[in-house]
Parts: sequence; structure tokens; C-alpha cells
Amino acid sequence: MASNPSSLLAVSMGDPCGIGPEIIAKAVATRSLGPVLVVGSVAVMRRAVAQCGLLLPVAVLEAPADAGQAPPGCLPVWQPPGLPEALAQLPMGAIHADAGQAAARCIEAGAALVQAGTASALVTAPIHKEALAAAGVPYPGHTEMLQALAGGAPVRMMLANEQLRVVLVTIHVALRRAIELLDEAGILQTLRIAHAAAAAWGQARPRIAVAGLNPHAGEGGLFGDEELRIIAPAIAAARAEGIDASGPYAPDTVFMRARHAPPAHPGEFDLVVAMTHDHGLIPVKYLGVEEGVNVTLGLPFVRTSPDHGTAFDIAGSGRADAASLIAAARMARALSGA
Repeated sequence: MASNPSSLLAVSMGDPCGIGPEIIAKAVATRSLGPVLVVGSVAVMRRAVAQCGLLLPVAVLEAPADAGQAPPGCLPVWQPPGLPEALAQLPMGAIHADAGQAAARCIEAGAALVQAGTASALVTAPIHKEALAAAGVPYPGHTEMLQALAGGAPVRMMLANEQLRVVLVTIHVALRRAIELLDEAGILQTLRIAHAAAAAWGQARPRIAVAGLNPHAGEGGLFGDEELRIIAPAIAAARAEGIDASGPYAPDTVFMRARHAPPAHPGEFDLVVAMTHDHGLIPVKYLGVEEGVNVTLGLPFVRTSPDHGTAFDIAGSGRADAASLIAAARMARALSGA
């Protein structure tokens, strides 16, 4: 296994009571991830290997730099300092403060590895927001935590697969609060971040469609005035900066127009900007949770994750599908050049 930072991915284990450790073990066993360094509890990862019935040796690394010395065909794990004790004894599928604390510590350690240049990108396994809260972690999810770890620069969530890429203006807040938070400045900032991110992965002038908030994109103000009052002005301002943004389009049809499934259905747009979490994520997930990847735009490093959660209902059974994690690693390599 190469230790070259240009090829090494850091993978945080996620919530130890969820399916994160299992899908990591399964993905590594396929040998389709390339060089990786798992940041997590050694005991939890050994338990996951056993739960999946895998013949996969766990290589315990004293330091991240030892990844290059890990034997081929093994699961290389670096356990960062500060993890709670007895994580592997926690019941599967349960919310526990120690699990939330461990998940947060692994995210922090993984982000530090990428920022230090030890790894090229960070892939994060699923965490549970209630466990984070139980541990006193002051962030509702990965996106907000990574934003703080990166210095507080504005970030946005993108969910993507081979057919559709959607960037969100608001994320983990109540729907009523999300609508209250929408303003011209935030929408314009989202368009700027989406445009810059696409340029970084090789699309100098991405075609960005902006979904409206209200049915029929407000129908000229009949069903709400947000399109006229804040969304259209943000689009106009973005276009004045040279960003190829258009809309607002009816949110019930714009995703179909953007879906890229050649040759029968080439997409009209490269990205869609959606105003709220479920507006944007439902169409991507409908195309297949196993193919979806969550990408945090605006960070000074590449971070991806599967587009599903901890799946407490099947955690520990060995039945979890690793396809989305494999897709996340593939996209992390593509976006970081690893």
C-alpha cells in the first residue's frame, strides 16, 4: 500500500453503533478503494470485520505515517488519541454519548490528516446526530463540524451521483427555519461556491439551474414571492459576475431536466441549486441511495461521504451495502486528483 499523500484517503469510521465500520470493512475487502487509512477504534473495526464474516486482517498503525508499511490486503487502522474506552462493547443500533464522542474525534483527526497533507481527501462514514448531541458536540452534522474545523469559511452540501448533482442553500434546520434563512446574499453565495467547486473539478463554466422554493416557482407571485423577491435577484447578480446560472425553475421538474443519462437523456444543466434539504436530496436519493455521494463544497480539502445514514435497524447484521461508500471514495479520488 502506498503512503504517498497524493493517493492516500483518510476514512473516518462514523458512529461505532451504526453500519459505518461494516461498510468500511466490506469496501476495503473489495480492494476497490485504493490506498486508505481508517481513522477509528481498532476494536470496533475488528468487531465489524467479524460481523461481516470477512477474512480481513486488521493492521494496527502506531502513527498515520505507517500506512505505507501496512501489508497488502489488510484493513489499516489508526486509532487517534482521546477515544472513549470499551466502544466495541456498546450495543449495536443504539444512541450513546460515547459513540457520538468517538465519531466526532475521528472526524477531527481525519480532517487534520488531510489539512496536514498526510492524506489527499477525507471520506466520512455515517454518524448519528442524536449521538453527537448526547456527547455535547455543538454541531448537528458533518458539514457544520468540518466548516468549523476548516476555519469557518462558507460551505455548502452537494449530493451527487452519475446522473445528478444538487447543491443546497440550507441544510440541517427545520423547514420553517430554512425558509426564514433564505435571502439573496445566501443564494448568491451558494451559486459562487458551486461555480468555484465545478471549476476546481474541471468545469470552467458549469450550467447551474436554480430551483424555486414554491410550487411552480411561485407562479409569478401567486404561490409565494420568494422567487421574485430574493431568488431571481440572486441569479441576476450571479450572471453579472459571469456565472452561468438560470431560473428559478419549478422544483418539481427541474431535476428531471438536469438528469444526465446519455445518450437518451443528456442533461440540460450540470448542477442544480435547491433552496432546502429535502427539495434537493429526494430526487438524488430516488435515483439510488447506493450511488449517491455527499460532497462538502467550500472546504480547503475534498470531503465526501455516503448519502445514507447509520441504519441502526440493520447495524451489526453484516447486511449493509458498501456501494455508496465505494462511490464516495471514487469521487474523492476524482475531485482531489488522488
